Amino acid sequence: MGGDPTGPPLVIVGPTATGKSALALELARRAAASGSASSIELVSVDSMQVYRGMDIGTAKPSAAEQAEVRHHLIDLVEPAERFTVVDYATALEATMADIAGRGAVPLLVGGTGLYLRAVIDGLRPPPEFADIAAELEAEAAAISEPAAELDVGTAALHQRLTELDPLAASRMEPTNLRRIVRALSVCLGTGRPFSSFGPGLQTYPEVPFRLVGINLDRDRLDERIAERYRQQLEHGFLDEVRGLAEEALSRTAAQALGYKELRAHLAGECTLHEALETAIARTRRFARRQVRWFARDPRITWIPHGSVSAMADEVAQLET
Repeated sequence: MGGDPTGPPLVIVGPTATGKSALALELARRAAASGSASSIELVSVDSMQVYRGMDIGTAKPSAAEQAEVRHHLIDLVEPAERFTVVDYATALEATMADIAGRGAVPLLVGGTGLYLRAVIDGLRPPPEFADIAAELEAEAAAISEPAAELDVGTAALHQRLTELDPLAASRMEPTNLRRIVRALSVCLGTGRPFSSFGPGLQTYPEVPFRLVGINLDRDRLDERIAERYRQQLEHGFLDEVRGLAEEALSRTAAQALGYKELRAHLAGECTLHEALETAIARTRRFARRQVRWFARDPRITWIPHGSVSAMADEVAQLET
């Protein structure tokens, strides 16, 4: 039921707000209730849950859930600290060894695609050039300023990447500023095409993991994203952000969905309603990218979204 000590570890993936964590927790509970000799421990594959103090907005498991089932790779660093995919992969290797050493079974769960590929495929990215990346982001912002909704700055950087590395540019969407800046900064910093650092993310070799994805139609996903934000605000999300407002966040933490918009509201740049609507729209766009990212991976077996119990039954059937 989510973990066989003789089989490959299970990985649950999918876009945000589809209930991945709830499903993973249910599988762990079922294993415990069945009297399995090997307990299931959950391993987060989430680039934002690594930050301490960013709990509500990242949908981090509650203290009660963490007390019930052992969780890993959350609360690793302070929000001001830089934390990369390489850092994550290093921590993951130590965590997997620790879990195996205790005879437990890891169940990986999350929606950060690049972290997932680093884990299951052993991908290691080329070097980072933070100064160049910051300059490129500033350039994109300056170009977009007169027409912020048009993302003209991002499009300009994508065109520049197309000229330097057409293969890399063809592998990413022209609206994905973060990936474009990453590729372009590597091109400028190394003098080599970003695509020359390996086969990249377009190959899907066999791996010693079983990948299961949660499939949910777009309209329902949009509804769940909006509803989750409303619930998070009721549970103190704004106060959580207020507590972080004076901190100097790392570049990654500062871009966390919802946090950026609520910080803008607290700075007097927009109303709470405007901040919420912007966060919802941005998260929906992010979810679309997640769907496209995971849809390209033929190794994922998809199950329909439903009640947590029904989804756990689906996973159990896959394992028989």
